[in-house]
Amino acid sequence: MLTMRPFDERGAWGAKQKKEYILDRDGNKSYDPKKRQYKCKSIPATDWNEQTKAEEWRAAWAGLCNQALEQYGHAERIDHRSYERQGIDQIPTVHLGVAASAMEKRGIRTERGDLNREIEVTNQKLRQLKARISKLQKWLKEEQENTEPPTLADYIQGILSRRAREGKSQVSQSLYNLKDAAKMLNFLQANNIMDMAGLDEKFKSMIGEQLDIQHKLKPIERRLGTLKKHIEQADIYFKYKGKKKLTEAEQILFTAAKDYLKGVMNGKTTIPTKEWKAEYAKLTAERETLNRRYLALKGEVKEAEQIRKNVYSILRQEQREQQSRRAQDMER
Repeated sequence: MLTMRPFDERGAWGAKQKKEYILDRDGNKSYDPKKRQYKCKSIPATDWNEQTKAEEWRAAWAGLCNQALEQYGHAERIDHRSYERQGIDQIPTVHLGVAASAMEKRGIRTERGDLNREIEVTNQKLRQLKARISKLQKWLKEEQENTEPPTLADYIQGILSRRAREGKSQVSQSLYNLKDAAKMLNFLQANNIMDMAGLDEKFKSMIGEQLDIQHKLKPIERRLGTLKKHIEQADIYFKYKGKKKLTEAEQILFTAAKDYLKGVMNGKTTIPTKEWKAEYAKLTAERETLNRRYLALKGEVKEAEQIRKNVYSILRQEQREQQSRRAQDMER
């Protein structure tokens, strides 16, 4: 909160604003016959009430706080920017407020507290997904550096056919069995993967879909939080509206809900509770669909990861056996 009045050189309050007359084309004062006075407009004495200043005040406050934290040896720092502007893939929680915070401390669950807990679960999923993607990308890079990409479909089939003729039903006891081999070949054929580059591209596609779900979930979660608060305040408003006698606590809740709705109605006179609830139901269903797809992708990525490891293991063992055969031929 800042005063809109300036200080003069003596430290006394100055005028909040000044009056400026509106002039006509000839530079003369314009007279308003209805109001019976000259037309004028108010000019603020300072620019402290401009919206562009809010960023400046918040940045300055963050800087002063961080100076104090550093001065007294604290490692924590604050940032006035939103998570999105900071590049942090995290959904912000909603403000509990005094009443809800007190209830949560006493062990009473509240709607806002439940929403924050849902947001924390989603944030945990996002962190796990980000860590898994980072691990996969690192593994892909290492494998690409250590292995040349051979042709897959015919080559793998040829290895399996040769081993079947030799009576070797598996590459190694711990690597894979015939069922795993069939699953691997079915995966390569179903996705039309003919070489290692194609397998890598399939991985990138699956990872890209996971990231797309992540980006879609964030605005949905934010909008659900907003709608939940709208609906909550509307319910409180209609609950106490028309009630003849309100207790002090009820009056406080009713007034707060009324002020809140006034701030989000944008001049409208009818509270669109029905529209809010319909949008909330639609977004909830969309979130559930995305979460189901996310869980399905999680299993698919895990299976594809194991298939890719098996492919590389087969190729490496085949390479070692080829080197061993060449060494034996040279000895002969």
